[in-house]
Amino acid sequence: MTGSLVGKVALITGASSGIGRATALALAEAGADVALNFFSLPDDAAQTAEQIRAMGRRALLYPVDVSNQAAVEAMVTDVAAKLGRVDLFVSSAVYSDREPFHTANMDGFRRTLDVSMMGAYYGLRACCNQMIRQASGGAVVIVSSPHGQIAFPNCMAYNMAKAAIDQMAKTAATELLPHKIRVNCVYPGWTDTPGERKFLTDDGIAKAAPGLPWGRLATADEIAGAIRFLLEPGADYITGTILHIDGGLFLPWWSKRANGDL
Repeated sequence: MTGSLVGKVALITGASSGIGRATALALAEAGADVALNFFSLPDDAAQTAEQIRAMGRRALLYPVDVSNQAAVEAMVTDVAAKLGRVDLFVSSAVYSDREPFHTANMDGFRRTLDVSMMGAYYGLRACCNQMIRQASGGAVVIVSSPHGQIAFPNCMAYNMAKAAIDQMAKTAATELLPHKIRVNCVYPGWTDTPGERKFLTDDGIAKAAPGLPWGRLATADEIAGAIRFLLEPGADYITGTILHIDGGLFLPWWSKRANGDL
């Protein structure tokens, strides 16, 4: 709903591309001022900020490594000082390498955990402490993944990180009930983002997409729309849950294929 987030301030990590960028624009369209965190693609982050300002919203840029707790806490403090508060937090920053676990480069393995798991925790911790000080509630969405439940091969560190943040979000939702701060996760299915080009070419993605249950990849805008819904006042009764936006990935679609129906 346009205008449903007027007066709110949102902080989004990983906001220079993909789901994070689409979410920043979606929240601005709904009326929120937005702080954009990023660690790569600074030109894209700056362009996104300009788009938000063109909507009449305020936008701040923070080139911060989310695996650095002190830097994340300083970022949240600065957002609150400059924009007046922090009402909404979206954790979308991610890092992932794909290798067999028994031969994985440990630098990449640890980096995946530091960004995708601990980075989400640092942002959640800092933003929720700010929300508690404000004493006016708040809402959080953690971008998790089906990797949290499905043991995709060659993705052990990422699988571990996403499983961990699912429990992180549910635990936080429980502890934050007295403060009226809602915490939810989303499970995007395979989504067409620039980050996917780290693992596959455009041609490889085009060939793989028809094999998905819904026959295509998700778009970043589709995921962002669901995130916006979870942050809006209309979702006030939703906390501690995981919303699947995965095109039927967890349905027994493989059984239809086995029976010749697909």
